[in-house]
Amino acid sequence: MTAKSSVRLLAHLLMVAALAVTVTRAGVAQTSTGTIRGTVTDEAGAAIAGATINATNAASGVLRAATTNDQGFYALPGLTPGTYDIRVRHIGHAPQGRRIQVLIGQSLTLDLALVASAVEVQDIAVVTTALPETRTSEIATNVSQEQIERLPTVSRNFLDLAGLAPGINVAEDRLNSFSPRTFSSGGQSPNAANVFIDGTSLKNDLTGGGVAGQDNSRGNPFPRNSIQEYRVITQNFKAEYQKSSSSLITATTRSGGNTWEGNAFFTFQGKSTVALDTFQIARQAANPSAFAEPEYTRYLGGLSVGGPIIRDRLHFFGAYEGNYQNRDNPVVFAPPSGFPALDTVNLAQYNGNFTSPFRETLLFGKLSYAVSQTSSAEFSFSNRHETDVRDFGPLGDAGFNSFQQAVNYRQNVSIAQARYNIFSGPWLNELKLDYSRFRRNPAPNSPGLPQRLFEVPGADYVIGSNRSTQDFIQRRIGIRDDLTYTGFEAAGQHVLKMGASIDFVNYDILKDNNGTPQFRYNAAYGYEHPYRLSYSTGDAAFDESNTQLGLYIQDDWSPSQRLTINAGIRWDFESNMMNTDYVTPQNVIDTLTRYNDELIQPLDLDRYISTGDSREAFYGAFQPRVGFSYALDSENRTTIFGGFGIYYDRSLFDVSVDETLQLTHPNYTIEFAAPGVAPGPGQVAWDDSYLTADRAVLDQLVGTFGTPEAWLIANDVKVPKSRQWNIGIRQAVGDFLVSASYAGQRGVDQLTLNWANFGLNDNGGCCTSFNLGAHGFSNFIYSTNDAKTWYDALLFQIDRPYQGSEDGIGWGAGIAFTYAVRSLQGVDAVGDLFAFPNTVGIPKHPANDERARVVANWITDLPYLFGIQFSGLITLGSGPKQDIGGPLRFNNPDLYVRGGFSPPGENFLIFGKWVYRRVDVRLRKDFPNLGRTNIGVTLDAFNVFNYANLGGFNTPGNQADVNFGKATRIEGDPRRVQLGVELDF
Repeated sequence: MTAKSSVRLLAHLLMVAALAVTVTRAGVAQTSTGTIRGTVTDEAGAAIAGATINATNAASGVLRAATTNDQGFYALPGLTPGTYDIRVRHIGHAPQGRRIQVLIGQSLTLDLALVASAVEVQDIAVVTTALPETRTSEIATNVSQEQIERLPTVSRNFLDLAGLAPGINVAEDRLNSFSPRTFSSGGQSPNAANVFIDGTSLKNDLTGGGVAGQDNSRGNPFPRNSIQEYRVITQNFKAEYQKSSSSLITATTRSGGNTWEGNAFFTFQGKSTVALDTFQIARQAANPSAFAEPEYTRYLGGLSVGGPIIRDRLHFFGAYEGNYQNRDNPVVFAPPSGFPALDTVNLAQYNGNFTSPFRETLLFGKLSYAVSQTSSAEFSFSNRHETDVRDFGPLGDAGFNSFQQAVNYRQNVSIAQARYNIFSGPWLNELKLDYSRFRRNPAPNSPGLPQRLFEVPGADYVIGSNRSTQDFIQRRIGIRDDLTYTGFEAAGQHVLKMGASIDFVNYDILKDNNGTPQFRYNAAYGYEHPYRLSYSTGDAAFDESNTQLGLYIQDDWSPSQRLTINAGIRWDFESNMMNTDYVTPQNVIDTLTRYNDELIQPLDLDRYISTGDSREAFYGAFQPRVGFSYALDSENRTTIFGGFGIYYDRSLFDVSVDETLQLTHPNYTIEFAAPGVAPGPGQVAWDDSYLTADRAVLDQLVGTFGTPEAWLIANDVKVPKSRQWNIGIRQAVGDFLVSASYAGQRGVDQLTLNWANFGLNDNGGCCTSFNLGAHGFSNFIYSTNDAKTWYDALLFQIDRPYQGSEDGIGWGAGIAFTYAVRSLQGVDAVGDLFAFPNTVGIPKHPANDERARVVANWITDLPYLFGIQFSGLITLGSGPKQDIGGPLRFNNPDLYVRGGFSPPGENFLIFGKWVYRRVDVRLRKDFPNLGRTNIGVTLDAFNVFNYANLGGFNTPGNQADVNFGKATRIEGDPRRVQLGVELDF
């Protein structure tokens, strides 16, 4: 039996096992639910067995029930997040009622003491009780529905508020930037994170960003008006969560209730509501007559509605959200005079202001059906569609791309899932089937033109089509079943969970990078014709499948009422994470075998030559995870907690794609002879017929030229993972929950790519080399797993959830403080895949080492100020250190100082020196006297004090340079204002 057949057999066996679990009585994991547990006692503290606990969802009327065991213990796991009316009855005792809010992922402790009574009371007075979550071993932050709806966010991206959790970094939604809208933590890149929506993973297996659709988009992953709430777990998440070695977000979507309700909103930003940034002000002052502020508009709109189709049984919720933006980018070509050929091209015809339109449409629909008091079903569907015409205009200080160069960056993300839950005594079951399709499709907006790059003094001017077309499609069919059993007693109470999942994944890829030919012109040739052609051709398509399996078991054991121990283990497996059936081409084998001893970094050929059966899938992803929480008092107000765990992630499949495509779709470079000069060695005489995008013509031209790269992925490539540990204390102080903790994390076995034909000189400079070009290849790139990350942090948080009051003054507030030290070894930057020339030459060094970050938030009602609600966010960052003499790292290592520059900071009120300062505020005025309809008018101001958040400081090796320490870009936008209106009905 071959390795592949063994994998297929294992996949089928585990699928059968997963389905077998389904037909047993099983339970719901907490990826999208919450739990209430506790004990019921009498006045003397003796356990009451046989007490009935009913939990009714206040919005939908759906009922869950449990019965206490001989120890008086009960558990209600798998509760859909929401507000519940808890009613406890036992013959001979007066019943009690509590109204409890259950948030996603929470495990709340509700102990009840019943008073003896001979009178059976039919109507139970329900008392609202606030239960802070003190007994979890996780470092986690819940983002509530009030915070999602009331705090200021620029683009309604629900991930923005993940920064309310200490230790989380969120990429800012920039006005004129296309930076990915991602989040990260633990000293690792966004690739190591994951997001779950109703328990379905949005992990991007193919490309970066961690979350599907977020690696290079200014869009939102999911309609915010469909998110009820979410939980950010920074560390020590349980065994039920997979494919994340740093942090994760688990969100639950909204459901319809027993009353038809809806919301419509519209917000606007425009050029007139945006202040000029530092560099625009400087350009305006230098040339006021020529300066023009770029046009800009952003419209956000949406509609949601939910309600009963059958009261208490069948409910519907649906939502639409649109994000529509127009931004102008200038193109300013100023070609040098004295070149007749440039006059013929007439570059000035490409000048002007051109609109970069972004369009995103988000849809969500959900049906929730209470089949009976012991079972429920749910079906939901979401779709994200966006287009983004972009990547033209200024190239920093290096020139301009014409509008012809624009890319239409298309994304489509569709997810459908069906869930069926069974509740029976101490057993619960959730079976989930899901289908997802993630598509990432950037392509030239003006295809069919050759690209022409004109090198003029101090700049590059580019016309013609964009060079690359990509079409990444990831399809997934998943089956998951999770179980919980609350009836096990052995030296205390146990809540046992176990689960199995299997995903059938297909990757369908077109990666036609540099498929548009690029012709480069320079002054040495008088711009009469190109001096060089760069062009990739061949087969750019790739298709593979992958089977992903997961098994876990977890025990939440309470040997006493004060102590809870969470112990679990997870196992994950992928049949084809890294293109296991790859066969190294014979020409690569021949060259590598013949010249291996002459390479600067000779390779172990058994590790780097693959026969198609050389790579075994990794079976060792066992991940033990343990945590504890111990209450120092009987009321659970002071708790110490901690934990340790191993967390496997995955390597991007895009790496193994390039292993194939670098050879099947190689890049060719042709040097042309100067005008009127006979071709020299390696040169071709220019012919005007070559200036084309016609592949038939160019394939004939490049047929004898070009030296492709060969990528060599190790047959024993490792799966990246992290080790995490934490210790902390929580204290409930009135309505506040205060926590302080230490978190440590070590990321190991990170994939990197090295150069076999380059190495450092004795002085640490670049480079010694072996000329592979003479033997048919430009480079041999080989993989290692030598990169590592270090993260140590002190995390402090105070949180008071928003609560209304009878006098109309509701309020909530919180603050998160992070002090962290991050280090990296083997690559230059977090998320960098390439270690030039190799990981050995890149020692441990600070990485994204911003030590301190503060995020504060508040929501407060002001009934005496015209009924306005006032909310806001304050974000402060100490800024990351920056290298000195970066370009000198190889040329003059003695002048290179890694992490040697600390950006200058400014005070915020009376506190410290902050490189990044931002205050966002929101005012909302409601006009409710319209029957059931409520109209709210909103005003958001972002960076309200217009702080100049600068970055990209000029740090040459010569620190006496007059420009040393001067900023070259902004890291945060200037003040901008957003106007909006909301209609609740």
